[in-house]
Amino acid sequence: MLTKGGCPKTALSIKDALEALEGRWKLLILFSLASGPKRFRQISKEVEGITDKTLSKELKSLETNELVERAVYDTFPPTVEYTITPHGKSLETVMDALHYWGLAHRKKIMGK
Repeated sequence: MLTKGGCPKTALSIKDALEALEGRWKLLILFSLASGPKRFRQISKEVEGITDKTLSKELKSLETNELVERAVYDTFPPTVEYTITPHGKSLETVMDALHYWGLAHRKKIMGK
């Protein structure tokens, strides 16, 4: 809930959340992984417009923040698969809220 004066603890937690999810791609990557484990190319195809370099950087950041897990399988060539973690799945309500807000925002701004 928003307050007029703001609360330092609330501001800190929002700052932490924004730092973990900063940028335009992280939530889209998590949304892609919400339907199940995927390889790099599958994520790249589902997240339209992202470059391989950016996807690699964002996946590393998501892994550092324990939102995504990277598994390497002993095949030839090695198979690498990414999975959303339970911590990442805890963002489901945030993604749902952003989805519905985005729909309402699009309707308000574009009238569609």
